[in-house]
Amino acid sequence: MTTPSPAEPTRLPALTALVLAGLLIAAPGTWGQEIVPGLGGDEPASTTEDVAPHVPAERATARATMLTFLGAMDDVARGLEGRLADAVPCLDLSEVSTILRDEVGVATAIQLKEAINHLEYVSSWNIPNEPDGAPWTFVTRPEGRITLARSDTGEWLFTADTVAAAPLLFASIKALDLDRLDGEAMDVSRFVRSQLLRDLVPESLQQEGFLLEHWQWLALLTLAFVGVVADKLAISLLLLILLAAFRKRPLNDEHRAEARINLRPSGLVAMSLVWLGGISFLDLPALAHVYLVVASQFVLAVSGVWGSYRLTNILGEFLTQWAERTESTLDDLLVPLVVKSLKLFITVLGIIFFADRMAIELAPLLTGLGLGGLAFALAAKDFVGNLFGSVMVIADRTFQVGDWVVIGDIEGTIEQVGFRSTRIRTFYNSLITLPNSNLITSSVDNLGRRRYRRWRTTLSVTYDTPPGKIEAFCEGIRELVRKHPYTRKDYFQVYLNAFAPASLDVLLYIFFSTPDWSTELRERQRLMLDIMRLARQLGVEFAFPTQTLHVVQAGDPAPEQEPAPFMSQREISQASLKGRRSAREILSAFNLGDESKPPPVRFDVAPEEDRGESGEGEG
Repeated sequence: MTTPSPAEPTRLPALTALVLAGLLIAAPGTWGQEIVPGLGGDEPASTTEDVAPHVPAERATARATMLTFLGAMDDVARGLEGRLADAVPCLDLSEVSTILRDEVGVATAIQLKEAINHLEYVSSWNIPNEPDGAPWTFVTRPEGRITLARSDTGEWLFTADTVAAAPLLFASIKALDLDRLDGEAMDVSRFVRSQLLRDLVPESLQQEGFLLEHWQWLALLTLAFVGVVADKLAISLLLLILLAAFRKRPLNDEHRAEARINLRPSGLVAMSLVWLGGISFLDLPALAHVYLVVASQFVLAVSGVWGSYRLTNILGEFLTQWAERTESTLDDLLVPLVVKSLKLFITVLGIIFFADRMAIELAPLLTGLGLGGLAFALAAKDFVGNLFGSVMVIADRTFQVGDWVVIGDIEGTIEQVGFRSTRIRTFYNSLITLPNSNLITSSVDNLGRRRYRRWRTTLSVTYDTPPGKIEAFCEGIRELVRKHPYTRKDYFQVYLNAFAPASLDVLLYIFFSTPDWSTELRERQRLMLDIMRLARQLGVEFAFPTQTLHVVQAGDPAPEQEPAPFMSQREISQASLKGRRSAREILSAFNLGDESKPPPVRFDVAPEEDRGESGEGEG
């Protein structure tokens, strides 16, 4: 016959609270002096002579342990469940899996108390009261023995064999229907769930078959089916909630399929919770119980982390859309970091949850890391440097997402900033991952932070251009610069600058105030076209790189050259006025006379008029 298993695989919140309450109520060292009525005498439970200082008085001798255990369990029967915190430490649970130790401790205490009360009357005078001595056996039955022995820590505990025999002893008193000899009556099914189900199962199904009893196989099959149903019901219920939330915008089939995929972790959480709650009723052998609990806890932890990741992705999409509507680009930099921080936090929580459920001690692991601190520090040096680099980027606002930067020999636009690295999209569309630690020592040329974008060029005109036309041409270009919406108005240079071998060179040195490179190129083109129109209207011709060869025969007189006409100040003013008027006429003809400022460049699949003609985008 299989041993009834303990109450449930998880630590019940209510039971944990009661145990903690019992620990707070119970004053150390008081239970050993308590006189338990009806136990065959009024002698103090134990003496403290020759007891090691670290051994609690209530478990210093066999008599003290027995009286402490029975007194605490009688209080539990009266409704003081917090006293379980004093009874469970009287059991040697060293051979019980840490995953089930709390559960087994409660169940064994209940079953052992019932077995003691039905098998033999307890007389405290017959129980040894010395700190040292041989193990003492209270009762011996075919199903097992109830024995107290001194442990390695000096405490007297019910032995591990007694803990293993407690379910069998309890089952025997149920089968023999023995009368209660002493102690308070206790509702065992209140604390041991498996007993509740076992009492309802017919005896014909309690016969052992292959490894398990027949009813346990049926219960496992039923539990698996109920878990799958809970999975489907959870997804369907959450989907109905989504449909109700989006009733104004009905979801199509594609959206429903995507919603089901995103809700998949929620179904797994419901299924694992059903399994965890049901396993405690099946009274499985310890090994099978442990395996099923570990599997269910693992599914619960993974599905919880998976579902939290999905929620984090949805939150990240929402924050990204919000960041795109703001003018600041700092939030574009922070959103990916926030999402990654949340995922890291969720992962750590998942690991801690699983470790706690599996009763894995994290302190020894951290201690081991402390012993290898030097190796760990060397391994974490790069990580700390990268993390510090990302913090410096945010604190100093070195760059933001979308900025055009030059870092060393890397040039491109910032695409993403993470904890460890920064991703840069180059202008030939490759993606470079740069460790953030490099940002601490490298110089960053942020071209995206330029207030103005400089343009320096030379306009070459022919040598036969009269000075008046050059004056008008230069002044006309200045007027174009003043009127164009994206040019800097407080500083620009337009002057005849050099006598080149084949041309007269006019220096054009201006600045554009544009948000991006595409807008700069568009505005540069518009200005260049206006300069070409101005030159044509003024009769100014651009020079080509040509050479003229003059052949002079010996003895021929040198050709006479006409002196260049002198320009008065009035003529210079008239030439400048003519250039400005010509520039204004050009701007007025091309809808720039009102100094309107076109919006920055936005890339689209096709211009609106093209989409209208092809029928795309209508409706």
